[in-house]
Amino acid sequence: MSPLKLGIPKGSLQDATVDLFARAGWKIVVSSRSYVPSIDDPEIECLLVRAQEMARYVETGALDAGITGHDWVVETDAAVEELAELVYAKQRLARVRWVLAVPEDSLVRHARDLAGKVIATEVVRITEKYLARHGVTSRVEFSWGATEVKVPRLADAIVEVTETGSSLRANRLRIVDTVLESATVFIMNRAAAADTWRREKAENLILMLQGAIAAASKVGLLLNVKRDDLPRVLDVLPALKKPTISTLSDPDWVAVNTIIEEAVVRQILPKLKAANAQGIVEYPLNKIVL
Repeated sequence: MSPLKLGIPKGSLQDATVDLFARAGWKIVVSSRSYVPSIDDPEIECLLVRAQEMARYVETGALDAGITGHDWVVETDAAVEELAELVYAKQRLARVRWVLAVPEDSLVRHARDLAGKVIATEVVRITEKYLARHGVTSRVEFSWGATEVKVPRLADAIVEVTETGSSLRANRLRIVDTVLESATVFIMNRAAAADTWRREKAENLILMLQGAIAAASKVGLLLNVKRDDLPRVLDVLPALKKPTISTLSDPDWVAVNTIIEEAVVRQILPKLKAANAQGIVEYPLNKIVL
């Protein structure tokens, strides 16, 4: 059986993707001189491809599968199968938005205000479909990059991708509307998806990647508590579902094991101590498979 030909996004998502694979259990090594990364799995063959082009190569069968943005699937109108969302981005575990933005002092307040205006963007088709939904005719120009600096001299508005909005604010731009919300997706060639072995390989890979994403913001907590104090401890703990409670060698004591958001640990540890919990241990997680 030939390996699964998998596209790894080159560019802004590259480092985040390699890190995600490492947490999922696969080591990918990228060389600055090659577009063919090595991976410690003989059943997978990787190729670095720009996210903007990924869906096209998966559609034609040059790749069996790939990781790209849902936005680029929509922009290229590629006939591929989206097997799963992998909600991570360049800076954080989140979706991204393509937004319509204008200079802070612009009179534009709605899409309809852009009739006859010039809009610069990298996602021309997505923008044209958005304008068509609003019954607006504008000139949409392709932008090769640095789109934020093109207003107001070269364009009246832009459609640009953002995670936090910080770059737009830094360039004194105001968001008018969200054109498209997108997430990273695992896509597959339709013929490859119909192949039992390739689909199972892809789905197993997705399972581990999603497990790594689910664990990224969480930690495990292990603690001991007297049975009489257990209700007070359970009132403090926000559990993923319900904590695991195990009897210790002393029948008057139990061990409590749970998973919580890392951000809340600093808030609840003092409360757990006040509830008479002892031997509290915080430990990192690699994967959570729900």
